Formats: sequence, C-alpha cells, structure tokens
Amino acid sequence: MNPLTWRVEHFVEIDSTNTWLAQQARGGAPEGLVAYADYQSAGRGRMERQWESPLGASLLTSILLRPSDPAVSGQLVVAAVALSARAAIAELAGLTPSLKWPNDLLVGDAKLAGILTELVITPEHTSYVVGIGINLTHNGPSHVTSTSVQAASGVVLAPAELLDHLLRELQTRRAQLDTAAGRDALRAEYRAALATLGRTVRVERHDDVLIGVATDVDDEGQLLVNVSGETHVVNVGDVVHVRPHEENAS
Repeated sequence: MNPLTWRVEHFVEIDSTNTWLAQQARGGAPEGLVAYADYQSAGRGRMERQWESPLGASLLTSILLRPSDPAVSGQLVVAAVALSARAAIAELAGLTPSLKWPNDLLVGDAKLAGILTELVITPEHTSYVVGIGINLTHNGPSHVTSTSVQAASGVVLAPAELLDHLLRELQTRRAQLDTAAGRDALRAEYRAALATLGRTVRVERHDDVLIGVATDVDDEGQLLVNVSGETHVVNVGDVVHVRPHEENAS
C-alpha cells in the first residue's frame, strides 16, 4: 500500500478520542484520521474502566485503521500500534517497554500505557479505532500499579512529539498488515516483545478463571495458556501476571 497520509485533529479537551473517532468512522472518514487530546473528560479503558489523566500529562490519542483484508484480527492491529508506541518511546526516551497481552505496555510490572480498540462496521468498511493512553509525566490511574516515561527514564516527552514518532513507526507496521509475509514479521516482533509469554498468568473471564502458563500467541494473536497440560485459547479476558512469590503461595 502507499504510505498513509495521517490527518491529525487536536483537541484541548474532549470526552473521549475513541468516541469521537468512532463517530467519524461510521460517517465514512478515511483511514489515517487521528484524534489526540490534552485532556479527556470521559476517557476509558477496557471493561469500561475510567481512565483519568491531568491536562497534558499523557499522550491520549486514537487512530483510525482499515486493513485491506477485513479478516485481519483485531489483536494483530493492536499489536501494530503497541509495537509502534514501544519503538517510539525507545527512540525518544531510551526506554523500551515490554508488552502485556492483550493491550498494555509495561516497565517491569508497572503499567505505562493501555490500548482500547473498537470495531466499527458499516456496509462499506470494517474499521478499527485504536486508542492509546501513554503516561508521560503522571503515573496513571490509582487502581493499577503504574509508572510514567518520566518516572522510568527521567525524560519528559511532549505528547505531540511522541505522537509524531509513533505514527512514523506505524507506517511500516500498518503496511505489514496487508501481506502474509508482513503479518508473519509482525507476529514475530510481537512475540519477542510479549512479557506475558513464559509467565504464570491468571485469566479472568466472564464465566471462569484460568491459571496456567502463557506459552504463545496463535496466528490471530490469541493467547495460548497451558493449564495442567491442556492448552486453552484465550481471545478475551483480563490477564494478570502472577508474581513468583504468589505462585509459591498458591
């Protein structure tokens, strides 16, 4: 594909960049539309959890992506954005986060960023609205163990500067989504960055809880968890990395 033309809309304040961009996608907005805000009054994460950040303390952005093959998995789209954010942070701050399945960037066990993806289907298009919030100078919501780029690296990044580098990184990874070889390369990069693999995890789903070892992700980006010798395929759920002392206690 030809390089995307990113069209960035900046808001000093908005309820949610994801909400605004999903509305634009339903109206037929072209791929490459980006919303970013200094402050969100109704920011949210997965499971409708509230996401709060002081004015200008985080990169709060949503990106409209529309892979040419509608069968491309949403998790692989998430991976493309997560890996692009990881590379941009590494370039600008000398800090390389790891990834936690399905949607977080970590420094150690502390959350640096979270991603929320929404699927928008119209008669003409299948679109992904990928929202990401990256803690720059504020450690994020109090209900999770979290950190910021400044706390972890001592570097203060401007949101617009980080967004520019993230979109530059995403050009390559977005193109990878459209070819079989590109998707293979993206999966390999994703596996290498996933701190979840090899860890004992607790997967909290709507109707049950799995505790086992995360062994791999499949071609769709679903997590494979070994529980007493049986492999479970996880496509949705809250995943908790179980710390070694917690394993021993159990």
